Amino acid sequence: MGSVGLYIACVLIWGSTWLAITFQLGRVPPVVSVVYRFALAAVMLLAYCAFRALPMRFKLRDHAWMALQGLLLFGMNYVLVYLSEAHVSSGLTAVIFSSMAFWNILGMRYFYARPFRPSTLIGATLGIVGVALVFAPEFTLFAKDENAMLGLAYGLAGTVSASLGNITATRNQQHGLPVVQQNAFGMLYGTMLMVLFALATGQAFAFESTAAYILSLGYLALFGSVLAFGCYLTLLGQIGADRAGYVAVAIPIVAVLLSSLFEDFRWGLATVLGVLLCVGGNVLALRGGKPA
Repeated sequence: MGSVGLYIACVLIWGSTWLAITFQLGRVPPVVSVVYRFALAAVMLLAYCAFRALPMRFKLRDHAWMALQGLLLFGMNYVLVYLSEAHVSSGLTAVIFSSMAFWNILGMRYFYARPFRPSTLIGATLGIVGVALVFAPEFTLFAKDENAMLGLAYGLAGTVSASLGNITATRNQQHGLPVVQQNAFGMLYGTMLMVLFALATGQAFAFESTAAYILSLGYLALFGSVLAFGCYLTLLGQIGADRAGYVAVAIPIVAVLLSSLFEDFRWGLATVLGVLLCVGGNVLALRGGKPA
């Protein structure tokens, strides 16, 4: 699959997972839901690796880096996002998470001395402004909610964790670690670390046997984790974390469309303008351009 196909797949799948995550909130603690999700995803990937007889022997140092990727990208990132959605709407969490485009640009600059692409920076700015316009009505509710600041803090922390996970994944690919095995071990290690975190913080390993919880868990594991992360890390290796990070800006547009159907989201002039800005920023961020 080419870069455009990978990009579209990531946006469509992850744009729908913001809604799916809301079905995971309830009796099961967020960290435990993350454990279930990535444990299931890790089993799927390891089974695939065994079926395809893919090489699974790596150096101890490589395992340590895959464990770090698992902690940042498949563990704390999602725990913090789930906690954020418990305090603010899924749309507002998507707005916060769209700032990952900036964090990735800064991370590539700091860790890899990668020059800024003006088109990527301008595109990210337009996109985030567009996302903010789309969800502008929610900011009034945000200002009145005492728990909203906690949701904002969780969302920002999750975004930074995801961005650092992107930087770690870039390092792993540069050192020759294959995407599928990288994800399989990363999800396995991320799950193990989250189990330890859940036990240390006294989280109850409850399970919700409702159709909504089970179906959303299966969707998040197979599509939101196995397939989407496979596409995303392949894309990251092709075009770099700075440009691939724009996925986080485009995702809320899909989230808005689904929210219009399932969460009574109403479109207005600001929504239309915001979507147009996101689309324009998308074109600028992905067209390449010379580094500055």
